[in-house]
Amino acid sequence: MWERCSYYGMRALLILFMTAAVQKGGLGFSDPMAGAIYGLYTASVYLAALPGGWVADRLLGAQRAVLCGGTLIACGQFTLAIPRTEAFFLGLLLVVLGTGLLKPNISAIVGRLYPEGGARRDAGFTIFYMGINIGSFIGPLVCGWLGEKINWRLGFAAAGVGMIGGLLQFTLMRRRLEGAGARPGVPSAAASDWGWVGGALGIVALLVMLLWSRVIRIDPVWTAQTAKWVIVALAVLTFLRLFLARDLDAVEKKRIGVVAVLFVAAAMFFAGLEQAGSSFNLFAERHTDRMVAGWEMPAGWFQMINPLFVVLLAPLAAKVWVTLSKRDRELSLGMKFSLGLLLLAAGFAVIAIGAQRAVAGRVWPSWLLLTYLLHTLGELCVSPVGLSSITKLAPARMVGQIMGLWFMATALGNLIAGLIAGQGSSSAGQMASHFWWVTLSAVGIGAFLLILSRPMRRWMVGIQ
Repeated sequence: MWERCSYYGMRALLILFMTAAVQKGGLGFSDPMAGAIYGLYTASVYLAALPGGWVADRLLGAQRAVLCGGTLIACGQFTLAIPRTEAFFLGLLLVVLGTGLLKPNISAIVGRLYPEGGARRDAGFTIFYMGINIGSFIGPLVCGWLGEKINWRLGFAAAGVGMIGGLLQFTLMRRRLEGAGARPGVPSAAASDWGWVGGALGIVALLVMLLWSRVIRIDPVWTAQTAKWVIVALAVLTFLRLFLARDLDAVEKKRIGVVAVLFVAAAMFFAGLEQAGSSFNLFAERHTDRMVAGWEMPAGWFQMINPLFVVLLAPLAAKVWVTLSKRDRELSLGMKFSLGLLLLAAGFAVIAIGAQRAVAGRVWPSWLLLTYLLHTLGELCVSPVGLSSITKLAPARMVGQIMGLWFMATALGNLIAGLIAGQGSSSAGQMASHFWWVTLSAVGIGAFLLILSRPMRRWMVGIQ
């Protein structure tokens, strides 16, 4: 909950802070540059889950990885509060490293609490998803108001305070986990593993020093475009390694094949969903009427809508999955993902029409509200179900690593979302054309998944 409070608090502020004029306390970046940085940051948060899962599986165990990750996140939030541009980027880096350790491993711990799997695990993950969305609601409410109305840096610092609260709560209540994730999945890791970690951290530290001293400079737009293809190549190589691995039997490889299909679907889904913090945030600020009784509501507060809908609708979704299972009418995994993508497409069709109307002037918030409702319904068909399915499909000895692949798909989607926001936010008309393009793409992928739903059920081999 508190990690999501931190992340969504930043999500409400980042692109608005970067595009705000320097005279208003912002960084004064152009839309393409801000969108690229936002995409790189959100992509890196999820991409870091792959090494984060590896470190937990082989070296730390999930529980200690969560504690180390939360500490890094809190340090990053307070670094963001320092009024210097270099500190801004250093703070983002610390949050990325911390989230990479925390996010995949907290989900892996939840999966280990339900070893029997089935609909009960799906329901458990849905309730878990509801809990973290409470934090996603609190973050924009507090950080968005402090950042937009008082001081941007104060908004970032507030997110750090919440993360400290999360660390205290996790430490005090660890005994309730009854040992889930207390030890690494690999009983005796090689000493060279620590050497790999130390070398990677050394390279990161060297890069930070070179950037801080301005010896080297990075073009965020070029970097984001390049990173997109790097993530695709890394995903392909990772899946090839898994398919060719000798320690995986034929059944496990078929299940990895299902994970590969989910990877593509999830990347497309999150490329649309995660425009909430970029394109939709800019649409709220520039094209939405936010006046309430003479007072202008912070644009970042629209980031509360999605988590609020999740909190309200997640119990209903959990009940639906369990009820369908009891009646032997449970939707297959492919059908759930297909439904999620079609709901995503419907939401983008709504906001595309709203953007077309915004060409003539600011529009009512109802366009964003309906879009968020449809996207939340789609998210409940994809995200918690996907998290649950990954923990079931992954071999027990590499749950953290396969969970990292799921977050790599999310990283790719986030990066594409940031690039779309940077290139398509200069006017309401341009936003509309980009939104229609996402609509058609989501419909195509959703239909393809519907066709694949039956073969995927066979590949899952005994997994429900």
